[in-house]
Amino acid sequence: MKRLSLQWRLTLMTAVLIAATCIFLNLALSRAGMFYMDKLGQAIFHQTPTADFMISIPDADVEQLPPDFEIQIDDTKKIFTLSSWLITLLITLASGCITYFVSGYALRPLRSFSGRIAQIQAENLTQYQAEEQQIPEFQALSHSFEAMVRRLSDAFSSLQEFNGNAAHEFRTPLAMMQAQLELYEEMPHPDMDAETVELLAMLKEQTERLSKLVKTLLEMSEMNTIERADAVELTALIEEVLADLSPMAEKRQISLLQEATGEVLLQGSDILLYRLLFNLVENAIRYNKEGGAVRVSAEERADTVEILVQDTGSGIPEADRETIFQPFFRVDKSRSRAYGGVGLGLTLVRKIVELHGGTIRIAESGEGGTTFAVCLPCGAA
Repeated sequence: MKRLSLQWRLTLMTAVLIAATCIFLNLALSRAGMFYMDKLGQAIFHQTPTADFMISIPDADVEQLPPDFEIQIDDTKKIFTLSSWLITLLITLASGCITYFVSGYALRPLRSFSGRIAQIQAENLTQYQAEEQQIPEFQALSHSFEAMVRRLSDAFSSLQEFNGNAAHEFRTPLAMMQAQLELYEEMPHPDMDAETVELLAMLKEQTERLSKLVKTLLEMSEMNTIERADAVELTALIEEVLADLSPMAEKRQISLLQEATGEVLLQGSDILLYRLLFNLVENAIRYNKEGGAVRVSAEERADTVEILVQDTGSGIPEADRETIFQPFFRVDKSRSRAYGGVGLGLTLVRKIVELHGGTIRIAESGEGGTTFAVCLPCGAA
């Protein structure tokens, strides 16, 4: 019952109620009909002839009258009973059908409301407005939901503003710290011991890591304001990303292979799509095996484009495949720190994919490597 829609619940409840009512009336009318039929038979067979009541029957038919009349009464009873139950069934079926269509029409505002809710995204919260031409109950629900959406929008705006302001405020002191550390490294320090050298290296590493984190947070806070109406040629964009990451791949002797051929066009943000590909390929290089390979392909299928980024690393455990896109999540924390990751790369990728109306998933993962599949509509954004 829980899995049935509201329309079917109303239909079944109405049909059961009408069926119960019809059955009760049928039993009551059948009992009354049988009673009066029996009374009629008794009145005819046992009536004393009078001036007011007299039935003239030929003498030849008098002996045959009682058996024939009783048979006729029994047949009438059967026909009456069968007809009443048939009428009950027809009324129940008819009422169920009528209720189904009437309830479907009555629930149209609720379906419309549900469809409008499904279209709400983080970036279009302020665009929702309650419909005025509705019955009072749905109108009150719609206005309440609109007020909730506005509160959520205000909360998201405040959070984004805070993230942006905090990232901006962190950039200046971090830049000063990095500049001072680089200046200190350039100056000769013959008396510096091993512990101080190690401390300076750790400070430089963590400062660079904080700078990357602040940069990523700033990008995420400003992402919703970026226009996504560029005509992007994915093949050329993939070539650019692979060229920019080739020095990183060469250090680990990893081959970068592009399998995208021909012109693959996509509507979206050139900046965001570059960041999407860059993060996926960078992760594929970072967590790959020495001497491995990274393959990137893009294929247009009907009204969508599928991008595949495949590495030859050690794979992702099945238990972590659902949570790998969460902020600051790492499959192997020690390796992530060793390679300089901040734990926001895939979170940023998923955010970009969602802004373009697409999906991202792990197509396959095992000892032979991992394949990320990104599916974007050609007319994204």
